[in-house]
Amino acid sequence: MNSKDIGGDLTTVHAVQWENGVLRLLDQRQLPQAEVLIELPDAAAAAAAIRDMVVRGAPAIGITAAYAVVVAARRRYADDPRNWKQAIETDLGLLAEARPTAVNLVWAINRMRQEIDAIGDGDPAPALERLALQIHQQDLAANRRMGELGRALLGEQVAVLTHCNTGSLATGGYGTALGVIRSGFAAGQIREVYADETRPWLQGARLTAWELLQDRIPVTLLAEGAAAQLMKLGRVQWVIVGSDRIAANGDVANKIGTYSLAVNARFHGVKFMVVAPTSTVDLDTASGAGIPIEQRPAEEVLACGGRRVAAEGAAAWNPAFDVTPAELVDAIVTEKGVVEAPDARKMAKMMSL
Repeated sequence: MNSKDIGGDLTTVHAVQWENGVLRLLDQRQLPQAEVLIELPDAAAAAAAIRDMVVRGAPAIGITAAYAVVVAARRRYADDPRNWKQAIETDLGLLAEARPTAVNLVWAINRMRQEIDAIGDGDPAPALERLALQIHQQDLAANRRMGELGRALLGEQVAVLTHCNTGSLATGGYGTALGVIRSGFAAGQIREVYADETRPWLQGARLTAWELLQDRIPVTLLAEGAAAQLMKLGRVQWVIVGSDRIAANGDVANKIGTYSLAVNARFHGVKFMVVAPTSTVDLDTASGAGIPIEQRPAEEVLACGGRRVAAEGAAAWNPAFDVTPAELVDAIVTEKGVVEAPDARKMAKMMSL
């Protein structure tokens, strides 16, 4: 089976592609101007692609890592069939360190490592490929389920605001927050979709707008600073976002700017929904205070599209994520169910299902 066989008619966008044992990524740095596929021949190339934002979005990062483990195992086994398990640890370490906040990355690597430990003699690639495809397939099924669960919360004829990109580009297909939006729009419940630009990488402007338009869903872009005014005017009823890690108490790490949206939403009486698979929930981290926040290069803020826009000599602070406290979240939607007004007890109960 190849990865495109998994999506069927649920998704037209394939960010992570596995075909005849070859791993390719749709280079999201070049969208929407160009659709370019990059082939990843080894784990080092996959780790670099994750780190450099060729692929982004926690579920898609995890799926990429799973396929990269297959590529790495094939190479290590060909080099030394007797000691490939020891050699592949270097590859697993490279992948795990690529982006520290996205818990799906380590989750996927740990699942692949368990399979590695269980493999005996012979070529490890077939068993690892089956598991990587299963991880991909499970993510798509989870997204579809979350789309339906989240849609049931919306009400009728609502306008929604989303942040960053949480669709097929960020997942195995269909999307998390964007999956809810897709489902709600198809059911006639969503009358208007707004998307933040999502600086400094402009995932909203470049990726979310492009992806929604591929599905013929109209979208209106706004600068992050305009969100509060949009809410004040009563033009949006829900903020719907994804997550890269959810702590045991329901605190949510997501793309920088999410916390500001949650504060503004609570002040203006706008509902705030987080949509993420259970692989994003980290019960080993008690609260958001324990979530590592990736710091990215200053140049991403000081320049735009490779061109300097800030005054020479200015410094920049560039955290990739922020943490939204659970008390600002109205609902967390996973494939296992909906947790309203999340706290540690409710999260543990949901995860035990």
